[in-house]
Amino acid sequence: MVVVFRASRNTKTAADYYAGGRAFTGPQNGVAIAGDYLSAASFLGIAGAIAVYGYDGFLYSIGFLVAWLVALLLVAELLRNTGKYTMGDVLSFRMKERPVRTAASLSTLAVSFFYLLAQMAGAGGLVALLLGITSKSGQALVIAVVGALMIVYVLVGGMKGTTWVQIIKAALLIAGALVMTVWVLAMYGFNLSGLLGHAAEVAGPSVLDPGAQYGTSETSKLDFVSLGVALVLGTAGLPHVLMRFYTVPTAKEARRSVVWAIWLIGLFYLFTLVLGYGAGALVGPEAIKDAPGGVNSAAPLLALEIGGPLLLGFIAAVAFATILAVVAGLTITASASFAHDIYANVLKKGKVDDKNQEVKVARITAVVIGVVSILGGIAANGQNVAFLVALAFAVAASANLPTLLYSLFWKRFNTTGALWSIYGGLAVTILLIVFSPAVTGSESAMFPSLDIAWFPLKNPGLISIPVSFLLGYLGTIFGKEKVNEAKYAEMEVRSLTGAGAEKAISH
Repeated sequence: MVVVFRASRNTKTAADYYAGGRAFTGPQNGVAIAGDYLSAASFLGIAGAIAVYGYDGFLYSIGFLVAWLVALLLVAELLRNTGKYTMGDVLSFRMKERPVRTAASLSTLAVSFFYLLAQMAGAGGLVALLLGITSKSGQALVIAVVGALMIVYVLVGGMKGTTWVQIIKAALLIAGALVMTVWVLAMYGFNLSGLLGHAAEVAGPSVLDPGAQYGTSETSKLDFVSLGVALVLGTAGLPHVLMRFYTVPTAKEARRSVVWAIWLIGLFYLFTLVLGYGAGALVGPEAIKDAPGGVNSAAPLLALEIGGPLLLGFIAAVAFATILAVVAGLTITASASFAHDIYANVLKKGKVDDKNQEVKVARITAVVIGVVSILGGIAANGQNVAFLVALAFAVAASANLPTLLYSLFWKRFNTTGALWSIYGGLAVTILLIVFSPAVTGSESAMFPSLDIAWFPLKNPGLISIPVSFLLGYLGTIFGKEKVNEAKYAEMEVRSLTGAGAEKAISH
C-alpha cells in the first residue's frame, strides 16, 4: 500500500495511468512481467497439479514457459512499436477504427474475466486454508475482501503502482520458492531421484507416468493436446502481458524485458517440479485434496510441513501478494481497454481530455470489473486455479492471437477479417467452454448438478484456435473492403523500426 501511494503521486496523465509514463527499464519491466505472469495458477495451481497428478501436472509448467518464445519472437517488439496503450491501438491502425476497437476491447474484457476468476478462486482457497474457514459463505466473504483491496490498488496507483507491486511480489515469490526448493532437496540429500522415488511410494507409481490426470483414452489424449496448444499460443494474446510492453521507452527495452522474464519464469517453473513432488511425498495427495483449498493448497501445506507455521505464514503472504498483484494488473488492463478504446475512441471519437476524463472512466470501469470478478470468483471457488487460467489462455489464443498476427504480417487482412476472427473466435471458445465437462456434467465441474455437456474436451483450444484463424481468412477473402496499402507499409516500417512510435528511439 505504501508503495502504491508513493507511486500514485506522479500519476497525472493517461500515459502515466496506463503505461507508467514509459519510465521502466527492460530489466525492471522483465521482473514485472514475471510478476504478472507467475500468478496463483503458477504457484498454487501447478504445485497442486504436480502433487496430485505428477507428470501431467508438469505440462502446465512446460506450456506456460514455451509460450514465451512465441511472445518474444512474434509479438513483443512489433506490438511495442505499433501501439500506444492497448491491443486495440495495434488492430485499428489500418482498419476501420470504431468496430475493430470495440471488438478488441470486448475480447480483452472476456480474457481478463476468465483470468480473474482463477485468481479469486485461489484467494478464497488460500485464506480459507490459513484461517480454517470451511463454510462456502465464509470463503465468499474472503473473496469479496480480496476484490475490494484490489480495487483500491488500481484506483490509487495506476500502472506505476501496479508495476512496483509486481516487481516486489516477483522477488518475494521467486525467493520463497527457492528457499522451499532448497529445503525440500536438502531433506533428500539433494538427490532428485530420491524425492521422486518417495513421491511414487506415497502417491503410487502413476505420478511418474503420463496419464494420471488425463487418462489414456483417445478423448483424454486429445484434451491433453488441446491444453498444450492453448497454453503455448495463449500468452502472445494475453492483454495484460501485451500491455506491459508499453511501459518501456524503446523496442530494444521491450526485447530485453522479455529475455529477463523468460529466465525468471523458467527458473521458477523448475522450482514447481520440486515443490509439487515434495508436497506429494511429504504431505500426500489425499491430505491435499481434503484441505479447505483443495488442490490449490499443496504449496502452503508443504510450507507448514517443512517449516511450521512461520514458513506457512510467509508463503501464504507471498501467495496473497501474488494474487493481489496479478488481479491489479488484469483490472488495469481491462479498465484501460474500455476507457481508451470504447469510451475515448468509439463513443467520443478521439475528442477527449487526455488527463482527466479518460482516466476517470478507467477508474469507474475498474470498480465495475472488480465487482463482477468477485461474483465470478465465488462461483468458481474450489476449482483448480491452473485449469481455470488455461481457459483464459484458450480465449486469448482464439480471439486475440490470430487477429494480431494477421494484422502485423498479412497485407490483405481487412476489417471484416478482424471482426470475424475476434467475434467468431470469442463466440466459439465461450460456447465450447459452457458446454464442456469443465462447467457441467462431472463431479469436478463448476456446476456438478447440471448436465449440458455435449462437447467432450475440457479445454477448447484444439478446435477454437484453428476456427478463429480460418474465420479471419474467410472474412478477409469475402470482405468487400479495399486494402489501404499506404497504411500497411507505414505499419510495417513502424513495427520493424519503431519510427513514429511513442517515445521511439531508433537503434
